[in-house]
Amino acid sequence: MTPKEQRMQEPTPRTAKDEFAAETERFRRELLAHCYRMAGSAHEAEDLVQETYLRAWRSYAGFEGRASVRSWLYAIATNVCLTALASRRTRVLPSGLREPYDGPGRPPSQAGPGEVSWLEPLPDRWIADDDPAAAVVARESLRLALVVSLQHLPPRQRAILILRDVLAFTAPETARILDTTTTAVKSGLQRARARLEELGPEPERPLEPSDPRARALLEDYMAAFERADARLLEQVLRKDATLEATPFRDWYAGREKCIRLLENSVLGKRGDWRMIPTTANGQSAAAVYHRDTTGVFGAHGIVVLTPTATGVARVVEFHDPALVETFGFPPERRD
Repeated sequence: MTPKEQRMQEPTPRTAKDEFAAETERFRRELLAHCYRMAGSAHEAEDLVQETYLRAWRSYAGFEGRASVRSWLYAIATNVCLTALASRRTRVLPSGLREPYDGPGRPPSQAGPGEVSWLEPLPDRWIADDDPAAAVVARESLRLALVVSLQHLPPRQRAILILRDVLAFTAPETARILDTTTTAVKSGLQRARARLEELGPEPERPLEPSDPRARALLEDYMAAFERADARLLEQVLRKDATLEATPFRDWYAGREKCIRLLENSVLGKRGDWRMIPTTANGQSAAAVYHRDTTGVFGAHGIVVLTPTATGVARVVEFHDPALVETFGFPPERRD
């Protein structure tokens, strides 16, 4: 064997960047989920994770294993989130702005550009996990109702609750991550839990998207829109269903009011809408397209359903065409 052949068979020395990637990359998806819970925006969460890894790399040489790599990364990510949230408005849905609309029939009122910071959905494929048990836990902690409720907490209380109740860090570990005392963590957690109790739980546990009943409800919801069939929607929605859509301020409670709005202002005629099933926030969802005057179906947004054994309890549509591409679908359809 020649000296050159011997050198080719020798293992290539790992660089510091190789070691950093090997130590940290396996946590990227769960850090993305963490930043999303904190910020309520998928795109903002991506930026926060990017900043987390940038800061981690800069300080990697000084990391001496006094904590686990995972808790070290969570400390960086949490503080990146808290810094960012200090100068940003809380993200909300219409139901967080006012009581449900109960006036005469009319199209919902729309918030002005930049007037409200809206919550965004999170594509399930961004945080997919090879471990089925871990995937279920992740989906449950990303349910839309929980993420919405978290946004009502002050950012530091939000961080404490997520670290303790979602990620199962101990009180001392959480105190180290936030550079505070265990007493402060326990006090903050108590206040955060009390606030979530005030906001109220989901009326009924949502079905997993893979559940046959959930799949049937999603299929019927999509069919109702594509056929402009308000009667089918009546079979899909629960009597106490709610309907809201960004960027509109008004939202609606009760199947009768929801159907009236959809029939009068949204459904249009048969063939105006196309939908593609997907999942978001661990829930049934669909990418929504609307037909223009040329017959092309342009991206319209993402709708997220809360399916239960007794029907769909909540419909939230995010009217943002860019989200359709975020979920991996084309901006236009011609079928």
